Amino acid sequence: MWFTRVKLFLKKCRCQNMFNVIKFFGIKTRNGKILRPLPIRWEFPSPGWVKINTHRAARRYLGLATCGGFFRGSMGEFIGAFSAFLEVQTALVAEFYGVIHAMEEAQKMGLTNV
Repeated sequence: MWFTRVKLFLKKCRCQNMFNVIKFFGIKTRNGKILRPLPIRWEFPSPGWVKINTHRAARRYLGLATCGGFFRGSMGEFIGAFSAFLEVQTALVAEFYGVIHAMEEAQKMGLTNV
């Protein structure tokens, strides 16, 4: 279901405004304001699970974008990685495609607990 919503968003919205993204996914905010991000640190996944870290890059004026990521096991061991050239996309759309590519790669690798 989540993939369906993301793909629908990418087709219909094509927006660069974070407020529209938050509204589309139904994320709750306080007083209509986006809360300030908190510092995050990487933690090992639970035993038997795989963690996927994704990232994107986009050239603002050219509109060229890429995404990539890597898979780590419960002991932090490297399991695999991926990257993709997305042609003309915004950074926000590239971030969503990174998650989609990550889940597709996990499925190809036979990873179930991600």
